[in-house]
Amino acid sequence: MSAIRLLVLGAVRQHGRTHGYQVRNDLEYWGAHEWSNAKPGSIYHALKQMAKQGLLHAHETAPSTAGGPPRTEYELTDAGEAEYFALLRAALSRHDQKLDVLSAGIGFMVDLPREEAVALLRERVRDLAAWRAEVTGHYVPEDGPEQLGHIGEIMNMWVHAADTGVAWARSLIARIEGGAYVFAGEGEPFVGVLPEGTENPFADKPPFRPGG
Repeated sequence: MSAIRLLVLGAVRQHGRTHGYQVRNDLEYWGAHEWSNAKPGSIYHALKQMAKQGLLHAHETAPSTAGGPPRTEYELTDAGEAEYFALLRAALSRHDQKLDVLSAGIGFMVDLPREEAVALLRERVRDLAAWRAEVTGHYVPEDGPEQLGHIGEIMNMWVHAADTGVAWARSLIARIEGGAYVFAGEGEPFVGVLPEGTENPFADKPPFRPGG
């Protein structure tokens, strides 16, 4: 699963109807161009492809009165709405998703009811724990993975990643159950998008470099 489809569908959905530059601006505002494949070319390609697939409806607009060129605006179709929620639920629940997919899911999790978001994250925890038990049961020597030489560090990394993933998911579940954030059906949620025509304050910032 690629994060770009979820990111683009979610960004369009938040506006109701919008154009490619606004989608790009929003995703850059979230920093998605740094932690995912949401680069300008990928965004515009995804919009066109999903319009061809019937997930987005493309509206051709007239040229602006100031002489600007016409542009295409997009909105989700019923099929696009269904695809968006399928991708969102998979991003939150499946333990084998890449980090950029999970990040996109967290960014849109408030589009779900609170109870469903918790249930999906609990499914993630169960699957991570089951995967860890299966892998260590088959491949870890009795005296520990170090008995495999430096190759055993691969197992150490996997186990550490599983443990960290479980701890993180449980902490998020606790915050959500404690009333954090506004979820679907609870009122007006926080929407991290830039108003039309607003300059992105992060567009010219140097890219984040871990440890740098």
